[in-house]
Amino acid sequence: MTQDTLLFFNSRPQALPLYECFEQKLLSELGSANIKVQKTQIAFSNKHNFAFVSFLPVRKAKERPKTYIVITFGLGRRVESPRIDAVVEPYPNRWTHHVLISDPDEIDEELMGWVKEAAAFSDAKRR
Repeated sequence: MTQDTLLFFNSRPQALPLYECFEQKLLSELGSANIKVQKTQIAFSNKHNFAFVSFLPVRKAKERPKTYIVITFGLGRRVESPRIDAVVEPYPNRWTHHVLISDPDEIDEELMGWVKEAAAFSDAKRR
């Protein structure tokens, strides 16, 4: 855990265990990824960014749990799932998906499958 990561969670330390679970699973399933802590998000990349952790307000305040992170990933297709809180198509055939996570059990095979697909989609893009 880097000092930058700890600072990112300084205002929401209760969400740090969710992030740690996600990072551990991502690195164990993908082998490696570059991690860049920014002001509003933590980005995971290979050639390009493929996943992000943030506190985006993807649900109305009264519908958001007290402790959560939002995992964002990009794919070449739109995923239809009740787990996905928001989807946008910022470019043709590039879909950005946002999933709110409030329990480590939600960082499961389905979510990690989407993240691995996002990593492969990112890796296949032209430089």
